[in-house]
Amino acid sequence: MERTSPPEAAVSPVRTGRLWIGALGILALALGALQSVVEPALPLLQRELGVSPAEGALVGNALLVTGAVIAPVAGKLGDRHGGKRVLVRLMAVVSVGGLLAGLAPNLPMLLLGQILQGAMVGALPLSFILVRTHLAAGTSQAAIGLVVALFTGGGIVGTAMAGPIAEALSWQWMFTLPTLAVIAATSAVALLMPHDPPVRSAPGIDWPGAVLLSGTLLAFMLGLVTVTGDGGLPPLAVGALAVGAAALATGWVAVERRAASPMVDLRMLAKPAMWHACVLTLVITTGYGMVTLLLPQLFGVSADGYGFGAGTTEIGLLLLPGVLAGAVSDSVGGIAARRFGPRAVVVAGAVVTAATMIALAALHSAEWQLALAKALTAFAAGVGTTALLAGTATAVEAEDVGIATGLLVVTRVIGAALGAQGAGAILVAGVDPTTGQPAESAFVTGFAVAGVVAALSLLVVRVTRRGAQA
Repeated sequence: MERTSPPEAAVSPVRTGRLWIGALGILALALGALQSVVEPALPLLQRELGVSPAEGALVGNALLVTGAVIAPVAGKLGDRHGGKRVLVRLMAVVSVGGLLAGLAPNLPMLLLGQILQGAMVGALPLSFILVRTHLAAGTSQAAIGLVVALFTGGGIVGTAMAGPIAEALSWQWMFTLPTLAVIAATSAVALLMPHDPPVRSAPGIDWPGAVLLSGTLLAFMLGLVTVTGDGGLPPLAVGALAVGAAALATGWVAVERRAASPMVDLRMLAKPAMWHACVLTLVITTGYGMVTLLLPQLFGVSADGYGFGAGTTEIGLLLLPGVLAGAVSDSVGGIAARRFGPRAVVVAGAVVTAATMIALAALHSAEWQLALAKALTAFAAGVGTTALLAGTATAVEAEDVGIATGLLVVTRVIGAALGAQGAGAILVAGVDPTTGQPAESAFVTGFAVAGVVAALSLLVVRVTRRGAQA
């Protein structure tokens, strides 16, 4: 009888698997859309909330800060408590954050919503773990590709639809509608996905390191906003902020060096390949972070002066080529690194970005110039960081791949946040008191600084190459 029983175990899991993979893909699509609505809507959010560009940069960076903390610990949480359970709980946090943002009457509540939404960064690594746990090798590769593609597609949808939603309803609905989709998809995942048991030998979680890292990033970004705000701060207060941020950073380094299972294993930085890649990643993403803030701001400046007076819908459409270029760059970066080497890819990307930014500092009188600049810099940054990620993964020992790539992911997040906040500070410092908007010279300075930062990649490559040859 046992040999002739109906093969339910062979049929049901396949059908159920297709359903939960589809639910996981829809969840990735909704998360990508929720993450991407802020960039084209930044000028609108600043006007509606009455905040400066530096404060507006906090809206996007708040999500990145949480992401920098969640990214390294998501896998450990999944191992300890089960991937499905952690994924559902993280999505509950994201949903609360999205609904808070959708109800936000002011900047503090919107920032709180964005901080909670940053938990979405843990969704992708947890999805990969679950797919590999429940599916065969060949099927899991296809499923991972589907999830990544849909997350990228969600970014495209969010960029394109943020404006129409805000103009037809309100800016709050930009957050509410994707959040409702996240809630529905999470419910389907919870219902359809099989459970995975926790790993008893899962390493501990470095909560002190996570708290100190998030505190350091928030202190630095809030310091930039406060220092560059109206009237600035007295020197003593500026010094206190600097000392506080430095103390948090020092404490984080001390904790990471002594932790049995650190959030970010800083000992990996002793390896030349690792710290070279981290420095280059930081420089590349800092420069690109500046671009991501400057371009929407310039699109939104009144057309009465040097700007274009673009609405949220038009800004989203103008940024769309950059989103597509960034999506393509992720697949090209690994191929280019394998064929030409990571350093050659980084050099090419740095030259393209530096030349584009310097040209944009002189020529920014047409929308197509800005849209082209966004596409070029997005492609260059994506190819460069992906090449470094792929190169590092092959340069370290097999057991260190997870630690090394996690460190690079955190570095990417930190660089993007610092770049955007720095660009916001430049714009605030260059506000014309008669119009209340940044002067054209502030944008010129921002583009020039972004170009110089990109060019620093060339110096870093040269210095590290000499160090490797020595």
